[in-house]
Amino acid sequence: MNEMRRKLTTIFSADVQDYTRLMGADEEGTLAMLKWSRDAMSRLIGAHGGRVINTWGDGLIAEFPSVVEAVRAAIDVQNELVGINAARPAEGRMLYRIGINLGDVIAEGDDLYGDGVNIAARLQASAAAGGIVISNTVYDQVRNKVAVGFDFLGPLTVKNVSEAVPSYAVRIGDDVSTTPAPPARPLPAAAAAAAPARGRPLAPKVRKIGGVFAVVAIALVVINLLTWQGEFWAVWPLLGLAFVAAMAWNRNQSRFDQRLAGLAAIGIGIVIINLLTWHGVFWAIWPLLGLAVAVGLRWAMRR
Repeated sequence: MNEMRRKLTTIFSADVQDYTRLMGADEEGTLAMLKWSRDAMSRLIGAHGGRVINTWGDGLIAEFPSVVEAVRAAIDVQNELVGINAARPAEGRMLYRIGINLGDVIAEGDDLYGDGVNIAARLQASAAAGGIVISNTVYDQVRNKVAVGFDFLGPLTVKNVSEAVPSYAVRIGDDVSTTPAPPARPLPAAAAAAAPARGRPLAPKVRKIGGVFAVVAIALVVINLLTWQGEFWAVWPLLGLAFVAAMAWNRNQSRFDQRLAGLAAIGIGIVIINLLTWHGVFWAIWPLLGLAVAVGLRWAMRR
């Protein structure tokens, strides 16, 4: 007989938005997508040190010893699932909702019970399709450790829990229910057969950033040429604009780790400055070495 004990752990709860509707429209294709997406989710949960506790229908419960790794796993899951949906029509996309809570639970064998689990399930039910909602206990642990933004949603009422739970939505990029993205992994054969190919338009924010940059860049070049005195000084404000545009793009993308992408943009900028001010010395090697160390530490801590 398994002994009951209490412990503090991080609960990860996920389910599929509109699963019943998807099954009604295409049972075989939906089941194939469910299996593929659940395998991908289980793999990413394990890669971040978590374990799947239970699955039922379209739902899944997992636990993590690390709050930070639980949130990172959820972000990786949603980013990878974007690829699954990229080639599917909007009405046929399988979008997961994820809720994460850090709380005290009752453990009996491999199963978990208690308010900590119930709160995670309630957070998941309140999440947008393709989104992640976390409790304030999770937010307090990860707000300075994960390269994403958070939107405060206010107190969330949970059945049989006396006090409302403050909750936050994790901001991981554009709404995946309307904005397609390139596939992260090949689709399974059954799912691919049901998914017509589609193009991927640029996100509106990215298009706006590119348009503003192009207009200002052209204006600077024209002014430089009209006031030409033998020096192409426009290269410096153009370089500054390119860096600002790269940072703005980085804040609105979710395909890459935002901190690593930011460091890469800084490194490229340093090399360009070195080349534009070339005096026979490649001094950029030293700041690049420092950035490489920062990237290595970031990668090691993430693993």
